[in-house]
Amino acid sequence: MPAGFDSEQVWKAQGRGFQMGVVQPEGVVVHLTGQVAWDANEAIVGPGDIEAQTRCCFNNIDALLNEVGGTLADIVTLTTYFTDRAQLPAIQKVRAEMFGSDKGPASTSVMVAGLGHPDFLVELTPLAVIPRDRYRAPD
Repeated sequence: MPAGFDSEQVWKAQGRGFQMGVVQPEGVVVHLTGQVAWDANEAIVGPGDIEAQTRCCFNNIDALLNEVGGTLADIVTLTTYFTDRAQLPAIQKVRAEMFGSDKGPASTSVMVAGLGHPDFLVELTPLAVIPRDRYRAPD
């Protein structure tokens, strides 16, 4: 599991579901494509519902990581793209549910004018490191 850290010399994450820094552990680095609120059939999940879309993104990430022996806890960094600043508290709420309010990957959030489909409200792009003893090569 990645070791996270903070510093008394910088601002605080304050329960937003991330840490200021994460030390990459030994293991296999896995880069994933940004995940959006599509189900397996490319149907939009939660149109207009930022929490539902964020959960869908995390569920997609979890499913992909499980394919190679990983879990959400193996994520060391996460970039969040969102379309409306008012959505950020709801995104942070879901992220804190997924990782714990004082744990989680190093994170960057970027407000964008739009995403790949007009109904997408959020896209999550993670980088994970899976311990070698759990890693399974893809088929």
